[in-house]
Amino acid sequence: MNSISLTVKEQLAPNGVLSAAVYLGNFLLVTGQSSSGEPTGIAPDICRAIANLLGVELNLFGFNTQDEVVEAAVSGRCGISLLGSDPARAQKLTFTPAYVELEASYLVPANSPITELAQVDQPGVRIASFYKSAYDLWLQRNLKNASLVHADSLKASNELFISNKLDALAGLKTGLVSVARDIPGSRILDGQFTGIQQAIATQKTRLESVEFLNACVQEFIRSGLVADLIRQYQVQGLSVAPLSQMSSES
Repeated sequence: MNSISLTVKEQLAPNGVLSAAVYLGNFLLVTGQSSSGEPTGIAPDICRAIANLLGVELNLFGFNTQDEVVEAAVSGRCGISLLGSDPARAQKLTFTPAYVELEASYLVPANSPITELAQVDQPGVRIASFYKSAYDLWLQRNLKNASLVHADSLKASNELFISNKLDALAGLKTGLVSVARDIPGSRILDGQFTGIQQAIATQKTRLESVEFLNACVQEFIRSGLVADLIRQYQVQGLSVAPLSQMSSES
């Protein structure tokens, strides 16, 4: 990577500290915490790698809602935020290309007539979904006939699916596997309705920093760092984002 300009360091790490925000609810990318309470996992380690390239200390913030992660970067409280890239969020922030992709699908109850993804978006079908999650934002834009029944947390969406006897539960495949174990006869539909792209976001006005962060993502993928982190944390249900599909959000 080329030498890093003072402008980038001043934008992302004023006073020699990179403040970074991660979403604690993403159990694939934040898998635990250290003895001091700091988040651990793939996303925190990506933040750490960026701080190392900048030659600065890292101050890592974990938030319980994705809105807080977005706002941390919008407000400038954090130089970067790591979360799912989405057109609605891209109105407020600029995202790098994805470094990993997560598969999103549906769980349907036992004896459901729904057997494939294309059958879900039909009149009368009710889908439990975690409000404003990356996959929920995609569903809000793309569903034509089915109805979303929103919950304010991942756990609440799972419970809503069961208690209200809804037709489908939207979620990340890895999470749906855990839910399915507790619901006899339930099935996860083959394929995915979308791939959630996890990326790095920063303020829109930081053009030089966006170029630096884009280069970071390319280097982390090309060097094998992202693949190594997936193996290290033994995470299933996500894959390294392909370099060939990388393009910046505006």
